[in-house]
Amino acid sequence: MSQWDGKSKGTLLGYKIFVFLIKKLGVRTAYGLLIFVAFYYFVFYPKNFRGIYYYLRHRQGYSSWRSFWKVYQTYFVFGQTIIDKVAISSGMRNYFTYEFDGIENLKEALAAEQGGILISAHVGNFEIAEKFLADIDVNFQINLVSVDQERSVIKKYIERISEKSSVKYIFIKEDMSHIFQINDVLANNELICFTGDRYFDGSKILKGNLLGEEAAFPAGPFHIASRLGVPVIFVYVMKEKGLHYHLYARKAQDVKRRNPTSYLMAYTESVEHILRKYPLQWFNFFDFWRKPE
Repeated sequence: MSQWDGKSKGTLLGYKIFVFLIKKLGVRTAYGLLIFVAFYYFVFYPKNFRGIYYYLRHRQGYSSWRSFWKVYQTYFVFGQTIIDKVAISSGMRNYFTYEFDGIENLKEALAAEQGGILISAHVGNFEIAEKFLADIDVNFQINLVSVDQERSVIKKYIERISEKSSVKYIFIKEDMSHIFQINDVLANNELICFTGDRYFDGSKILKGNLLGEEAAFPAGPFHIASRLGVPVIFVYVMKEKGLHYHLYARKAQDVKRRNPTSYLMAYTESVEHILRKYPLQWFNFFDFWRKPE
């Protein structure tokens, strides 16, 4: 199901080994170790395997044999994005190249001085977006709305070795006080960022169609987007060959004020377009299309 437990896989020692390889021997050497790491997850995490296999076999329409091996490739590409994130965050940004598709949408949103809402998904490598956006002549501040479910030793370690991030966080609270923070930063012409493809136990959901089957999505981002009347942009950072990334920014099209379902439909159509182009960068390693209880 689209519900996620908020916990990442991996061990602290494993991350330290990769950081050592990245800094001493380079990013591509670290990629080499992924051959074995990806195989480990491919073999020993059957629940995650089933989730990705279902996506490839039934939602992308691959044959059973092709889907089987594409699960391994998905793990491998996911590992590459993690290595890239660590490398870029720790000062190796200049080793990577990028191209931006839709920068004018961000510029127009900020020029309107209303702020803007960015909605992304667990595809590609959105967490490195700020490092590439910083190269573009746009003055902006990103505020990431998060439930902060994970305060693990791994997350703390990554924060310790990384350069200071310019992203600010707004944490979702039960008393709904985060809504006032969102209004404040929009009034200051800043950007709010949500991920629209994972919900947590007890949260409100909306149902929408993704890749031909109904799934559940968190209601919050789409309710907020439909009510505030500010520009809404779907943003993705997708890995391409080598050390190259492609950043996409797409306006929400054909949406109606105070109609969150119309925003969800625009979002799922946008995510589908990305997944058709980058089928191995769907990183929801669970039964996404399972009906919530």
